[in-house]
This record gives sequence, C-alpha cells and structure tokens, in this order.
Amino acid sequence: MFKFTAVFRQRRSLYASASALLLSLCAAGYSFTVPFSAGNFTVIPEPPNTLPADNPFAAPGKLLYHAPAFDLIKDEHYRPALLEGMRIQLEEMNAIASQADAPTFDNTIVKMEESGALLTRARNVFSNLTSSHKSEAMQKVETELAPLQAAHSDNILLNKKLYDRVRTLWENRATLKLKADQQEVLKQHYENFVRAGAQLNEQQQARIRVLNEQLSKLETQFEENLLAITKERAVIVDDVKLLDGMSAGDIAAAADGAKERGQEGKYLLEITNTTRVPILTSLNNREMRKRVWEASAFRGLGRDGGIDNRSLILEIAQLRAERAELLGFPNHSAYKLQNQMAETPEAATKMLTDLVPGVMKRVKEEAADLEAMIRQTGGNHDLAPWDWEYYAEKVRKARFDVDESQVKPYFELNSVLQNGVFFTMKKLYGIEFRERKDLPIYQADVRVFDVMDSDGTQIGLYYFDPFKRDSKRGGAWMSSFVDQSGLLHDKPVIVNVLNIPRPAAGEPALISFDNVTTLFHEMGHALHGLFSDVMYPSVAGTNTPRDFVEFPSTVEEDWAIQPEILANYARHYKTGEQIPTELLNKVIRASKFNQGFDTAEYLAAALLDLEWHALGSKQIPTDVEAFEAAALRKHGIDFAPVPPRYRTAYFAHIWSGGYSSSYYAYLWSEVLAADAFAFMMEKGGCTTEIGNKFRAEVLSRGSSREPMDSYKAFRGQAPTVDALLKRRGLK
Repeated sequence: MFKFTAVFRQRRSLYASASALLLSLCAAGYSFTVPFSAGNFTVIPEPPNTLPADNPFAAPGKLLYHAPAFDLIKDEHYRPALLEGMRIQLEEMNAIASQADAPTFDNTIVKMEESGALLTRARNVFSNLTSSHKSEAMQKVETELAPLQAAHSDNILLNKKLYDRVRTLWENRATLKLKADQQEVLKQHYENFVRAGAQLNEQQQARIRVLNEQLSKLETQFEENLLAITKERAVIVDDVKLLDGMSAGDIAAAADGAKERGQEGKYLLEITNTTRVPILTSLNNREMRKRVWEASAFRGLGRDGGIDNRSLILEIAQLRAERAELLGFPNHSAYKLQNQMAETPEAATKMLTDLVPGVMKRVKEEAADLEAMIRQTGGNHDLAPWDWEYYAEKVRKARFDVDESQVKPYFELNSVLQNGVFFTMKKLYGIEFRERKDLPIYQADVRVFDVMDSDGTQIGLYYFDPFKRDSKRGGAWMSSFVDQSGLLHDKPVIVNVLNIPRPAAGEPALISFDNVTTLFHEMGHALHGLFSDVMYPSVAGTNTPRDFVEFPSTVEEDWAIQPEILANYARHYKTGEQIPTELLNKVIRASKFNQGFDTAEYLAAALLDLEWHALGSKQIPTDVEAFEAAALRKHGIDFAPVPPRYRTAYFAHIWSGGYSSSYYAYLWSEVLAADAFAFMMEKGGCTTEIGNKFRAEVLSRGSSREPMDSYKAFRGQAPTVDALLKRRGLK
C-alpha cells in the first residue's frame, strides 16, 4: 500500500473536488497525511517503507517523545534501517524535484524539511552510540556506510531539478511574503546547495562526489584509529611504588582498569583526549610522569610500531583543499568560514594572534614560578611539559593553600549534578529534572530525567552518560536522539556524554573542578537543545554556526564558581557539611590560576587547525611534525613546556569531529559568553528574569535568525573582549 501526502492550495471551491478524489482513493486502500494551506493542490507520493516491522526503527518509537527503544535495538538493526532510510529520502527528494507545479515554500522547502524521517531516527541513535558505546559490529557498519552516506548527501544537493526549485525561490524571495524564520530557512537551504557544488558543471560535480566519498572513508578511519589508540597508549604499571602521590581511590581505580584489560595485579593509567593527562598533577616519580606524558603526546605517530595517523592526515588535508578549490575558494579554511560568524580565516586568525603576546608573557611568568618551585623542592632539572601540571599544583597549593585532594571530597558527582547543575537551572529557568527508571538505556551507567517547565508541562527528556569506558571516544559532548520541531510535532530528547574517570567499586565518584565546569558547560549545550522552540528542524537547537554554538554552553560554566551555587553543591561526601568558606574562597581564587598555560595550549591548537586548512592542494607538506613545529613558530607560540592542547596526530575535532578550521570557535564563543555573563551579573545574577530572557532570545531560537541578532536581542549591543580578559584572569 502506498502512502500519499496531499498538500492543498487554492480556493475553497477546490476542496470539494479534492475531497472526492481522496475518498475514492481511500476506498481503494490508500492512506493520507493531509496538511492544509493556501495555494495549488498537489499530491506527492511517499515511498513505501519496506523495513521489517520488527526493526525498532521501522516506525516512530512508541516511548515518550519517541525516545529510542534501547531494549529492542540490536546491532543488526542499524544497517538495514540506514540503507532503507537513505533510499526513502532520496525518493522523497526526487518526488519534490519532479513536481509539475511551480515551486513554493510549502511544496519544496517544507517538504524537504519533512523528508527523511526513517533515516533521521536511525542515524540519530547510530551516530550517538558510535561515539559513546561503539561495538565492533557498529564499527563495521560505520566503515561500510560512511561513503554511502556521503553519496546520499551528494545525490540530494547535486540534484539539478531540486536545486532549480530552491534557486527559483531564492531569486524571488522578495515577493514570497515569507516570515523571518522562513526566510532564514530558505537562505540556508540555498547556501547548502551552492556550497555542495550545485552550480558546478557535470565533470566538476563528479570530482566532488569522489572527494566526498574518499573523505568520508578517511575521516571515519581517523575516528576508529583514535578509539584504538586510546587503548594502545594506556600505560600499564607493574609496581605500585611508581604511583606514589596518587590517592588510594585513584590507585584502586587503576587496579580495576588493569584487571578489566586482563592485567590483574597491575595498574592502568589511561590517557585523555587532550595532550595533558590529569594524573600528572599527583605522580611524584618524574620518569613515570614522562612516560605517561609521552604516551599521550606522541600517539598517532607510529612510535614503537603503534598506529600511525600521519599519512591519513596529509591525505585528508589534500582532498579538503582540492574540494575547496573546485568550489571557488582558495583553501578549505576560507570555504568553511564563509558562512560562520567570523566569515574569513583572516578574522579568526587575527582574534587568536592578537592574544598571543599577552598570553605568552603570562606563560613565561608562570614558567618562572614553576622553575622556582622545582628548585625550592630540591630539583635540579629544567621545566619539561611533563612537569608543568605537577609543579603547577604545588604552586597552586602554596599560593592559594588549595590541595586538590582536600577539595575533591566536596565534589561528589551526584551532588554536583543535582545540587549544582540542576539547582542552577531551577534558579535561572524555573525548570526541574526528575529522574525516571522505566525508560530503557544503552549502558548501565546512563541515567534518564524528565525535564519539567515552571508551569508543570514537560519540555523533553535528558540522558546523562558520565563515565569513561573503552567503547567511548574521548571528550565531552551533547547530542540529540530527537530534535525539537514544531513542523514535525517533536519534543527534544537530549544526551550529555562525559569521560569522568570511573571510581573503584563501592567508592564515590569524586571529581576534579575541571570536570565540575565541564558538567555545567555540557548542560548549556543540553539547554540549547531542550529549549529549542522553532518550526523547522534544520534550524533547531544547536544547528547553528560553529562559532556560535559554544556560546550558550560557555555561559553556564561561570555559574559553577558563584558562591551561592558552590555552597549548595560543594558538600563533603561523607559528612554532608558545606565546603568551608575559607576553602571555598580559595577554590574561587585558584580557578583563575594557570590561565596563561590554559590559554596558550588552546591558542596553539586553534592556530594549528587554521594553518593546516589554509593550505592549497599543491602546498600539502610531507612531514607532519615539521609542519606543526613551523606553524607554532610562525605565530610565536612555540614554547616546549606548553604543547598544543591537541597535536596534529590526535586532533579529533578537526580531522573527524566537524570542527575543521573551526577550533577557534571556542574562544570566539567565549567572547560572547563572557560579555553575556557580565551582563547577567549586572542585572542581578542568577535569577529567572535574566534566565528567561536568555532562553527567549538565544536558547529557543536555534539558527532561525542570524546569531548576532539573537545576541544583540539579549544583550542590547555587540560584545567586547574586556569581559573575556577578566574571565581568563589576563586583565
């Protein structure tokens, strides 16, 4: 049985004849979805769904807000659902493109927005789990389908008939009487076609298809390599004496980790996604620190017969550059930034390099303090990168009298989540998080919460996945299983994923202050998805420019150090006593410590990203490490004790994570965030009045209007950098 979508347009006099047609087709066994609007009457056939009914993706989920049925979903369900989803969406797009009726916003743009329901259902779950809980079977599917998904996108965006309809609407937009959000949606669809190569000739488009297919394979391979490298480079320690300085809890967790890897009686020290490794703050054995740091910093370079990402990186860089040139841009960076807030790589680079002199001055001052501490504690060696965090912790403790081991007992994970993050969200937005145990989850550590608005209505669902595991990639992120959409009547189903070290069995999860701020940051992303209130799914939630998307999340970070917030969640995990005022004040002051290092390692990575993607296709180097060193020297940020936060060989953001040429976005967004937070504090701090204004003007809007328009609607003016410098303790 075929399913048709009937779209009615024209006068009421046509409805009678249309109704008669529908009745006759119903009698023949057809079913209909019938939205009404003004205009001509057309019938667009919807392709049949041939996916077996027992596949959980075959129909919209029956759980609340179509939450995934993780208890039913198996690895074997993904491949057929994704393939069938692509087939159906392509037929839907071909039907839109082949209409005899002249293009209208409703029969072209709206229908495109409605397309791909099956593909979206399956892809949202699959893409989330390949990052957070990947199995070998899923990895095989990902590898197989990556080029097919790239081809699927090309089949849509290089469809000449479809592009001609969108172009016609774009060229006649002044006469269409569109609402502001419809104008923005039309603009983005048109730009997507142009940026994909819709205006190129057939030969050029054929080459674009080849490049996209090759890149999809290489980027997927890079992601798979990183997951394997994390296991490969983990450090196994035979003698517990080498772990001197680590807490008993951390040592127990290391023993558990080794046991899980079949190394019972030994200790496993895992590396993180960044160059720095948190355990370096406490390891007293310098050779042990060096071993752990080198395991992190030299990964992906093929050392000791390990995985080598260098040829992969060079090929990705070359293919991206060639694609950009085909599309009329001098390099990949110019292509990527053309539709971002920065607009040009020159603007992004200038923002970063303007900070370098002041930051490096601060870094040298910090290094001098650390060198003095080395001498003070009896050392006679030069400051090396594996020493920085160890001696920085000693300086922090001496200067602020703050010992991380004294502070952590006040940062128990559940208290931070419930009494910190959720408490703040209640004060700012009036919302509540209510845990539920009845919905299926994809891994035992995952928790699910109803998110309730101040009027008692439910906003959506929130999933929380906190702990590091071998099946999860590094870092922390927010994503969605279901995006909000007024058009599709969907409420958001959002997930936050982190990589907090798992405590030993039976022990509490006591977390670092860095992980505390990460919780607040990722909740900011979650709110961006949960508070979305737009009609069209393509502009919902976090579907915004890269250099805007980190703004809402960074704003939320600063609440973590507000005294009234800290006092509510920073309670001793055994006694329940609040963190002493004196210690609390020290934590707040210490939060500005080491900002030269933090900023320099970030700037180095962001500039490295821009340098790699500023290359033309004929300029790709042959030596990855030499190019990296030269790029850092060029910008005056080459300082051996402070390496880039991510070195080239394991820079997931830019080679597989979608941030190519856009890692600068974190700092660009931080300018907005610092300025906005300062404004919030001027208006009374953590109140529902200011929170609801931020929700209304920024968090609910997605990209249904220009990002800077949303910012100005909230703030009343464009941002300045003053608040950023103060936030980072640089002014």
